[in-house]
Amino acid sequence: MLNHIVLMGRLTKDPELRRTTSGVPVSTFRIAVDRDFSGNGGEKQADFVDIVAWRNTAEFVSKHFSKGRMAVVSGRLQMREWTDKEGHRRINTEVVADNVYFGDSKKPEGGGDYEPPQDIPQGNFQDVSDDDGDLPF
Repeated sequence: MLNHIVLMGRLTKDPELRRTTSGVPVSTFRIAVDRDFSGNGGEKQADFVDIVAWRNTAEFVSKHFSKGRMAVVSGRLQMREWTDKEGHRRINTEVVADNVYFGDSKKPEGGGDYEPPQDIPQGNFQDVSDDDGDLPF
């Protein structure tokens, strides 16, 4: 069996970080995922998906993501059933995130081009402008 989902969308509000009674961090948030097609009036449509992240992923999301930020979520689809106060059966569908990645580059406050943080080592990339077409392997 396989239960794996990857979604890319914008956060609809800031993530909410809480802790279980045993102190395990859990973060909940919702992302708006654009559909590939437009509705009858030509308007873009979106699906709103609830996400739950646990432990280090929860703390990472809470620290680095905010409303409007693009996120790529990789995880599994989960359905929970419960009975509400009136005795009605309820079902909640959510994605339990294994990993959450940045889906965009956050631009500096004054605009301009994205500058990577200086404390992160940048890769040593080889110039390939004079490539002779041979594969390196």
